[in-house]
Amino acid sequence: MTEIASRYVMVDGVRTHYLEAGSGPPLVLLHSGEFGASAELTWEFNLIALAKHFRVIAPDWLGYGKTDKIFDFCNMWNARINHITRFLQVLCIGQARFMGNSMGATLLLGHAAETSPDWDIERMIIVSGGGLVPENEARQLLNSYDGSREHMERIVRGIYMRAELHDDQEFIERRYQSSLEPGAWECTAAARFRAPFTAPRGYGRSSGYEQVKAPCMIIAGEKDNLRMPGYANELQAQVPGSRLTIMPDAGHCPQIDCPETFNDIAISYLTDALTISSGSRTSD
Repeated sequence: MTEIASRYVMVDGVRTHYLEAGSGPPLVLLHSGEFGASAELTWEFNLIALAKHFRVIAPDWLGYGKTDKIFDFCNMWNARINHITRFLQVLCIGQARFMGNSMGATLLLGHAAETSPDWDIERMIIVSGGGLVPENEARQLLNSYDGSREHMERIVRGIYMRAELHDDQEFIERRYQSSLEPGAWECTAAARFRAPFTAPRGYGRSSGYEQVKAPCMIIAGEKDNLRMPGYANELQAQVPGSRLTIMPDAGHCPQIDCPETFNDIAISYLTDALTISSGSRTSD
C-alpha cells in the first residue's frame, strides 16, 4: 500500500509542511485557498492514485495547513510564489509536472504566464482556477466563514456537489479542525482585507494568459457555483494549445466531487497518454 509521508522542511526560516508519496517524475500539487484549506484536504482523494505514477509533493502554502502562519500585506502573491520557488530548490526539484486547484491553480497559471517563470513546468493541470472570480452568493458563503462548525457544514453543503459528503461528519470535522490551526483564520481573512481608500481589487484576471508556454489542461466542473458559466471556455481560448475537460457532475472541486474520473483524466494527461473518460467532455 502506498504510504503518504507528512514532512517538514525549513525554507528561508519558514517551517514548511508538505506531503510526499510515490516515486517517478515529480508532480507538485498546489492546494486551494478557502478557510481551513491544506494540501491534505484538497488532495485527500487523489494522492494515492497519483503516487502510483509520480513522486507527489504537496506543500501547504504560506499561512495554511501546518506551514508557518505568515502574511505579506504588500504583495502576498509574490510571497507565495517565492516561497514555493525556494521550497522546490531546497528539495532539489527541477523540472516537474504541476497541478493546482482554485487559488493554487490561479497562482500556477498566473506564474506560468510570466515572461520568465521560476518554476520549470513540464506540463500542468489547472483545476477551477484562472480568469475572473465573481462576487456571488457562494463566494460570500466562503468568505464570511465565522469559525463555527455550523458555518463549515453550510460551506460543505453549498460548495461540494458530492451529496454523500454533505452529512459526512468526519469530512466536515477535518475541515473544521484545519480551520482552527493557530493563525490559519487570520491569514486567510487577511487576503480579503483592503484599506478604505483603495479601489476594490476584485479576484483574478481576464487576460494575460497568452504568454503561457507549458502544455496545459484545464479541468472545470459544470456545476461550479463559484464561477461564471462558460468561464473555462473563455480561459481555454486564451491559453495557447490548452485542452479543456468539463466534468458534468462536479462543482468547484472536481477532484473531490468525482475523484475516480478526475484521477483517470489527470493521470492520462500528466503521463502524456490522454484519453477521454466517460461522462466528461474534452476539447482541444
